Amino acid sequence: MSSILFFCVSFFASIAGAICGIGGGVIIKPVLDMLGLASVATISFLSGCTVLSMSCYTVGKNIAAGDNRVDFRTGTPLAIGAAVGGVVGKQLFSTIAGMFPNPNTVGVVQSICLAIITIGTFVYTLFKARIQGKHITNPAFCVIIGLVLGLMSSFLGIGGGPINLVVLFYFFSMETKTAAQNSLYIILFSQITSLLTTLITHSVPEFTLPALVLMIAGGIGGGIAGRTLNKRMNSRAVDKLFLVLMGIIILISIYNAVHYMGV
Repeated sequence: MSSILFFCVSFFASIAGAICGIGGGVIIKPVLDMLGLASVATISFLSGCTVLSMSCYTVGKNIAAGDNRVDFRTGTPLAIGAAVGGVVGKQLFSTIAGMFPNPNTVGVVQSICLAIITIGTFVYTLFKARIQGKHITNPAFCVIIGLVLGLMSSFLGIGGGPINLVVLFYFFSMETKTAAQNSLYIILFSQITSLLTTLITHSVPEFTLPALVLMIAGGIGGGIAGRTLNKRMNSRAVDKLFLVLMGIIILISIYNAVHYMGV
């Protein structure tokens, strides 16, 4: 039964992630935390692997099909920064996890941080039409922004998440579907380095192989379905789906924080 849940969560989360450009991890992580199917560290690892497989497929397929909207002049410095941030975020997670004897403590920190970030994203998205965006082109500044994005996504175990889109909307004035593709490009780099760091430092948590295989399969399958749906949806529909997902994630994150605190 748990294997079916792992697949279903990763599949449907990856569909939404591919459509909106949020990677899917921002849905997978809190939902699996809520279901209590594994430890916090294991869920973060499985979520990261799933997001990596989905983003790898989606970005590669878009480029191969000539449907690429990634602005490499800004996207690549952002991705490089995210790659470095992915390493820092992974180390930060390990440090905080090692500070407390109760493994649930880091789950509380992750859930609270995710809820705050998601609330901010939700509010910004509602009013983004009234907010004047920037047009950042400085590569050094792009690297710094990417580093912050990679750090947060790796620490929270969400791959990328909604914060990517807000940053791309505000600092680079990208429209929704263009931001979605650039977000997945950034997520791809941060997740590659995050996974490599986990392997090199021998900090891979305990997990079952069926769960990993099914989640990766769900990630790729969701990426295929999500990419198809994204091409059929306009930016307004993507924005609506994004807002609904953010509302759900906020509620789940608050529930998880309370649950981990034992309230």
